[in-house]
Amino acid sequence: MKKNMNSTDKLVRLFIAIVLIVLFYKEILTGTLGIIALVLALIFTVTSLISFCPLYAILGISTAKKEKESEKTE
Repeated sequence: MKKNMNSTDKLVRLFIAIVLIVLFYKEILTGTLGIIALVLALIFTVTSLISFCPLYAILGISTAKKEKESEKTE
């Protein structure tokens, strides 16, 4: 699994996950919408921790920095 997320992308996902969790526990998001928010928070957290987004892979998107050619051969 090749990393396709940079550090900014990971931080934004973690921030969104924290906001969604707080909104759920403050009972601003409840019911089905609250459960969807928690599932999204879990997905955002996991993808940011492993630096890989399956949707990015499907769409051919990568925010990760490109490796230099000299670093690849070493």
